[in-house]
Amino acid sequence: MSDAHTLMIGPGLDPQMRAGGFVARWPEPLPPSPAWLVEMLRAGDPTAAASGLPPSDDAVRAAVRALLRFGGYKPSGRGKPASEYLLAAAAEGTLGSINLAVDLCNVVSLHTGLPISVIDLDRAQPPLSIAIPTAGTSYVFNASGQEIRLDGLPCLCDAQGPCANAVKDSQRTKTHAGTTTVLAVVWGTAALGDRTARTVAWYRELSERCGASCDGWHAAG
Repeated sequence: MSDAHTLMIGPGLDPQMRAGGFVARWPEPLPPSPAWLVEMLRAGDPTAAASGLPPSDDAVRAAVRALLRFGGYKPSGRGKPASEYLLAAAAEGTLGSINLAVDLCNVVSLHTGLPISVIDLDRAQPPLSIAIPTAGTSYVFNASGQEIRLDGLPCLCDAQGPCANAVKDSQRTKTHAGTTTVLAVVWGTAALGDRTARTVAWYRELSERCGASCDGWHAAG
């Protein structure tokens, strides 16, 4: 990510938005997830207390939904925040390991209640920004070719268009077996105080524990 890791912020976003994140690099393609990280994919895992954050609750979920609703998006049903999907899957015991980058993302999102996007930075084309796509925009979010409509939904965008958001990330820029560099975006809100900054700090700590070197990025209007 060039320009000192700057992410441009487009118009029409909730002024309460506090998107945070970083770039993580591994010296080789993603290694397997360590057992301690996979164990944290369980809801209520006691090691999550290391985050230092209060557990996610209804107030966190309401604040995240309000953030996504600002531009007119309806965060419910199949369009609810990814963090809510993770909580349900963990409660059912169906949240399994995918790869190291995704597992790190899912662990942090599960235990903080904030949705997180993670993309393979080498698959994205700069410049990168956060913006609300034009009405009628959609993208494919899985290998089966299913699409999500993006009307009113804040998205991470690259030169080709939207590639990630707090609900479902694009198939186009997803991580894979050969991934070495990822961009993580934590979709937070000022309504939750410093929760975004503390989530990013814990996320970086876990990523570095898993062998990544991490660099921050900043948002510019």
